[in-house]
Amino acid sequence: MTNAESAILSLIVEKPRHGYEMEQVIEERGMRQWTEVGFSSIYYLLKKLEKKAFISSQTVIVEGQGPARKVYSATPEGVAACRQATIQALGTPHRCYPPIQLGMANLYQVPAAEALEALKKHRDGLSRRLEHVRDRQASSPTMPRNVAFMFDHSLTMIEAERQWLNRFITHLEQELSEGAR
Repeated sequence: MTNAESAILSLIVEKPRHGYEMEQVIEERGMRQWTEVGFSSIYYLLKKLEKKAFISSQTVIVEGQGPARKVYSATPEGVAACRQATIQALGTPHRCYPPIQLGMANLYQVPAAEALEALKKHRDGLSRRLEHVRDRQASSPTMPRNVAFMFDHSLTMIEAERQWLNRFITHLEQELSEGAR
């Protein structure tokens, strides 16, 4: 099961929901900071989960609340799959393929001054992202413990990458200044 499927399934395991409600919850919780669920992919993922029999749907009409909506509920198989996906995610380290690794592999193709400029731009972007995550964290002072630790993980990872970039930038700057002598 993909991370996106697992994220959508977990929302339905929490409680039955319709597609638009899922989008609202994804936005409220800032889930796009840590999972690959795009607005346009929600219904695609719902169809995949329904095809796997992890969820079922029912058309519900609520008086005074607009047109009928398709509400999705987790099946027993879906609850079991969500539980298994959670255990897998918690217990297994996964590789990630950040684009900076590709940039590092091809660093020799770029003049040092341009590489330095790009790395500083990356660092600045991380600083903005760090500030954004801190703001999101501060705007939700009464969050569940697991969510608080998710924020802590994100902040720790961003700060670690920023520290690494600072060391690498310093190293490149020293190389450039030594080469200029």
